[in-house]
Amino acid sequence: MLVYPSSMDLSSRTLRFLTGQLTARRKKLGTRWRRLPVGRQALLALAHLRFGDAYAQLTVGFGIGIATVFRCIREAVEVLTTLAPTLAEAMKTIRTKAFVILDGTLLPIDRIAADTSYYSGKHERHGMNVQVLTDPFGRLLWASPALPGSTHDLTAARQHGITEALTESGLKRGADKAYQGAGRGRRPKRWKRRHNSSHAKIRCLGEQAMAPLKGWRLLRKLRCSTNRITDIVKAVLVLHHTSIRGWKRPS
Repeated sequence: MLVYPSSMDLSSRTLRFLTGQLTARRKKLGTRWRRLPVGRQALLALAHLRFGDAYAQLTVGFGIGIATVFRCIREAVEVLTTLAPTLAEAMKTIRTKAFVILDGTLLPIDRIAADTSYYSGKHERHGMNVQVLTDPFGRLLWASPALPGSTHDLTAARQHGITEALTESGLKRGADKAYQGAGRGRRPKRWKRRHNSSHAKIRCLGEQAMAPLKGWRLLRKLRCSTNRITDIVKAVLVLHHTSIRGWKRPS
């Protein structure tokens, strides 16, 4: 078997942050010994989340068994998940913005044709529906729990309470066509042209926010249980915020 050194396009700040969170967890649990030092566990979890490295690859790189790899990654994800902001916490930040953009994305998953609830007709593939809120500059602020891919964006936004929260805040918001038009009558062509132009700009900002999120390659094709995807998205969101400006929990 050939082994070669590699690098990770993440700052050392991200590694230090996750190492610190795992160290605090071990102290809380009173853990005296682990197969991997805490820094190596953090590096393993980042390699999996950032590059989507399979467990078999990680066992070779870190010299441990698959069961240990699974436990190390699961623990790291659980630690990060507890730090992810709730919608209510995110709204405190959102209210300071001029306006907010609501958009949805499909995270591809490994599913067979029989799993129709996960199939998105819009994207013509199986996946999980995730709603995101971004600021006027296309920076990612919050990501929702994951729902089966067949869920319509408007239905997902209502189920998560996003539309209600934004309405109560009175904040201006931009959204994809999928969220608009409910209960409206016919519109003149001139309005439609302006609407389509506005939609294109919003879509561009939404895709700008999705790009760094999907820079975490694990999210490009998820092969884990669908029950774990929400936690993985939350973990990635926390690491994304940490990597660009340092972690600060919404107050």
